[in-house]
Amino acid sequence: MDIKDNHINYVEFKAKDLAKIKKFYNKSFDWTFTDYGPTYTAFSDSGLEGGFEKTENEIVNGALIVLYHKNLDSIKNRIIKFGGKISKNIFSFPGGRRFHFVDLSGNELAVWSDK
Repeated sequence: MDIKDNHINYVEFKAKDLAKIKKFYNKSFDWTFTDYGPTYTAFSDSGLEGGFEKTENEIVNGALIVLYHKNLDSIKNRIIKFGGKISKNIFSFPGGRRFHFVDLSGNELAVWSDK
């Protein structure tokens, strides 16, 4: 599959108990899971790939929409230029790097790259 810049590519949710949430989505919707350590699990077979991050915090808005862009520095600078605020600077994770930003309405999204 060809990953396209600026397209929604991934959705990430928060979860209090990863074992319970995996069982729920597997039994209810036949999703499959890949664990990346004790605090993260990715899902597939859902139409859009995504994951669950373990949290102890109250879950207010548990979904994080993740966009793709091959050049994180370039898109980060564009976001800042047009009024977005960086909420989590570029960091590495298994499979790539990403950062989070807040748009003009206060929505937090992320952008990732495998480059």
